[in-house]
Amino acid sequence: MEELFDGLLNDHLGFVVWSTVAFVILLILLGKFAWKPIMAAINDRERSIEDALLKAEAAKEEMARLTNENQSLLKQARAERDLILKEARHMKDQIINEAKEAAQAEGARMIEKASIEINNQKAIAIADVKNQVANLSIDIAEKLLRKQFENQREQDQLVADLLKEVKVN
Repeated sequence: MEELFDGLLNDHLGFVVWSTVAFVILLILLGKFAWKPIMAAINDRERSIEDALLKAEAAKEEMARLTNENQSLLKQARAERDLILKEARHMKDQIINEAKEAAQAEGARMIEKASIEINNQKAIAIADVKNQVANLSIDIAEKLLRKQFENQREQDQLVADLLKEVKVN
């Protein structure tokens, strides 16, 4: 094995020249056929990474914008909800107040109507009582007068007394 190493490691000028020529040919071939495609692939990869980073940044910015917009929409929706609830409470209170006022007005109207009906019934009852008292009074007076006029002398006396009263007044 030493022979093998001796041949590889000796400094012969031919070995150095052929090694240099092989290396230069290898560099030229690599430069012509491999270097450009490798560099193009590396540049493409770099561009695709940059594009991906730019797209990620744009997506991040879009996400932030959408988040802000979403928060803004939520605030607006909450404000609209609060306004609708406030209007609904106001309408509820207004309807309740109108119903109370209508009920009070209807109650007052019914009380007034009942009062008028009571007064009418009272007047009818009083008139009926007066008629009954008048009829009773007439019946009593008639009975008294019949009893008084049974006797002719008493009748003459009553007429004379009444005539005296009429002349005096």
